[in-house]
Amino acid sequence: MGTLYLVRHGQASFGAADYDQLSALGVQQSVRLGEYFRKKGLIFDHVLTGTLRRHLQTWDGIREGAQCDPQALPWPGLNEFDSAAVIATVHPHPLERPDSPEQYRHHFRLLRDGLTQWMNGVVSPQGMPSYADFRLGVTSALDHVRKHCEGTVLLVSSGGPIATAVSHVLGTTPETSIELNMRIRNSAVTEFSFSKKRHSLLTFNTLTHLDHLDHATWVTYA
Repeated sequence: MGTLYLVRHGQASFGAADYDQLSALGVQQSVRLGEYFRKKGLIFDHVLTGTLRRHLQTWDGIREGAQCDPQALPWPGLNEFDSAAVIATVHPHPLERPDSPEQYRHHFRLLRDGLTQWMNGVVSPQGMPSYADFRLGVTSALDHVRKHCEGTVLLVSSGGPIATAVSHVLGTTPETSIELNMRIRNSAVTEFSFSKKRHSLLTFNTLTHLDHLDHATWVTYA
């Protein structure tokens, strides 16, 4: 049996022209997670990451905090869906940068609607694969871990792929992955145990590394 740690990237730049960039807090979250792994005595035998900038920056922060430097395997199937393209299928006009609670809620209502329609094959967001192909990108990473990895494995990705992985392992409906996705926090850790035959969920969306009053303001979602 092995253990797979699935980590969502640190806080990115929500509302900015380029979301795919960790904020200063996102870097701190990533380094802090690495420090937690080091104090826990975790040594990763294998590492997989998505290829987006925020994934690689998160991995850099973890490496710094953990004081380790294993080789990471890039896996494009772990990249996030394009939320702007998804929203554009149900709201063709550009959204203003959200700067109020109501605008944030409006943004995520549109995202839920677009994701539901994409998953059911109703819409095809520009530049994105079908949902079946997106899901295959995630499950292929899980298959790789089962078939080719042993020991302790780290996977750095985004909320969408991690929620899809959890949904796949639990055998839920695709729509359930939307609800899981909306709850995954930045730098949160989800754990699977795995064997050659299957993955099993151990924990979901934990922030043990931030479980201290000094880090109470470090908990973010976007």
